[in-house]
Amino acid sequence: MSSNLMNGASMLLECLVREGVECMFGYPGGVTLPFYDALYDHPLRHVLVRHEENAAFAAQGYARTTGKVGVCCATSGPGATNLTTGLVDAMMDSIPIVALTGQVSSKLIGSDAFQEADTFGITRSCTKHNYMVKRIEDLPQIIHEAFYIAGTGRPGPVLVDIPKDVFQGNGHYAPVSTIHLPGYKVYTEGHSGQIRRAAQMIWDSERTMVYAGGGIIAANASAELRELVETINAPTVCTLMGLGALPSEHPNFISMPGMHGSYAANMGMTHTDLLIALGVRFDDRVTGKLAAFAPHAKVIHVDIDPAEVGKNRNPDLPIVGDVRRVLQKLNPILKETREQEAPKKAAGRQAWWDQVKAWKEQHPLQPSYSDSEIKPQHLVAEIDRIAGGRAVVTADVGQHQMWAAQLVRFNAPRLWVNSGGLGSMGFGLPAAIGAQFGQPDNLVISLVGDGGFQMSIPELATIAAYGLPVKIIVLNNGYLGMVRQWQELFYNNRLSSVTLDCFPDAEKLAGAYGFKGRTVEKPHELAKAIDDAVAEPGPYLLNVKVTPFENVYPMVPAGGAVNEMVMGPPQPVPVG
Repeated sequence: MSSNLMNGASMLLECLVREGVECMFGYPGGVTLPFYDALYDHPLRHVLVRHEENAAFAAQGYARTTGKVGVCCATSGPGATNLTTGLVDAMMDSIPIVALTGQVSSKLIGSDAFQEADTFGITRSCTKHNYMVKRIEDLPQIIHEAFYIAGTGRPGPVLVDIPKDVFQGNGHYAPVSTIHLPGYKVYTEGHSGQIRRAAQMIWDSERTMVYAGGGIIAANASAELRELVETINAPTVCTLMGLGALPSEHPNFISMPGMHGSYAANMGMTHTDLLIALGVRFDDRVTGKLAAFAPHAKVIHVDIDPAEVGKNRNPDLPIVGDVRRVLQKLNPILKETREQEAPKKAAGRQAWWDQVKAWKEQHPLQPSYSDSEIKPQHLVAEIDRIAGGRAVVTADVGQHQMWAAQLVRFNAPRLWVNSGGLGSMGFGLPAAIGAQFGQPDNLVISLVGDGGFQMSIPELATIAAYGLPVKIIVLNNGYLGMVRQWQELFYNNRLSSVTLDCFPDAEKLAGAYGFKGRTVEKPHELAKAIDDAVAEPGPYLLNVKVTPFENVYPMVPAGGAVNEMVMGPPQPVPVG
């Protein structure tokens, strides 16, 4: 085995190249200067963001749209602590990223040196695993382990904290050929007996629902999901994180379930007799009141993380394994037995489909329009038109995120990029940067609220500097919209600290960074404004002023059951 003498910074770059890293997102500082010096002559692409939190969000955007491990880098102290929100976000949504942080020299650790922080301790609870490199000889092994842990099993963020003297020190680099982690178990195959029992449970049920989550996308199991759905002809819901796992145009796709899910999805979840839960975690925003969720259903739960199985809902049939591998085993069994088993419950299944279709027709998810002002749903419908089910759409958290989840079609996985579990404002714009690097030939639309956008305005400089053709569309209602909605509905309309005054002039703001922008507020101008934004070869900032007091419906009130949906605003009671 060949061995070369090099410093730690060059060693790190060699490891990144061997891991197939093509670009990374970061912000330099004092203790990472040796690394950035080595990067100066290296072909690996480094994207300079304008805030470290956004480096983590951009790395997520890249990871979510490519399926690869995203990489971000920050210096010690405040640089590392600024990454933390992005790490928690990745942890909640199971996104594989490796975060590299600089640390003060080993001899200074614990002395409250300039820009020292206990990065290892701070990030222990918000990473899948974290390391501090204490010896240069350990650096290659740790870096390759970090990538392996981030991308295998249930994906997640891994942090590697590297003291300055490790960057600077010299050592003999030898390629790492094996990863040996005795305490790290990845269960991929699923129990064959349980898989056969699952097939029998499926044929024994009449009111089957498939409940697919972000685990389908993480496992690249969309084709297998589609095969399952078509084999058993079951209505299917995809969670906020799972949108695109089954194409929106597929006849079996119902919608997103949960707090702002459709009537058909939530009623289906309430009345199903068999819930096939694939790569989901029974999140509270999906289940609502847990005791009342799917009360008549037996549950098959497939997940690669054994800690998730039974955490919120005890399954009747647990299968721990990679959902793609499990479906690759389950689907042939279902096909082999379909001719014999399917006719036994055919009438009941047809009645179930008739009921689900009736629910869809009774309360469809559809945009609303006005001649005098732009409804937010109108804006989202225009985004859906221009995206055509194939563009990447990123979002922050809040009303715009929910309207997009309801109304934008995603006909392939890795197109919908949003902060699901943590709900981080300011996520959408930097995530779009990573997404555009991840899918350079695709249209990337960053749909953001006026609140979240103002948390990430500095990244307009990054977009301009790299000439990224991201289309930034601000759904501007002048409020922190979802907070205002809750204050209106549950706090007697006492609107406290939610008004967003002094939004910048979009044309001047974009112009200050050297690209085009405009504000639109007339409904008849909207379609052309979006067409013009997309036609522009570079970035574009479109500020869309929408109805300020529109609420997202359906809505399940906090603590309510998912079948207790509020379908719209209270209607006045007629007098007389």
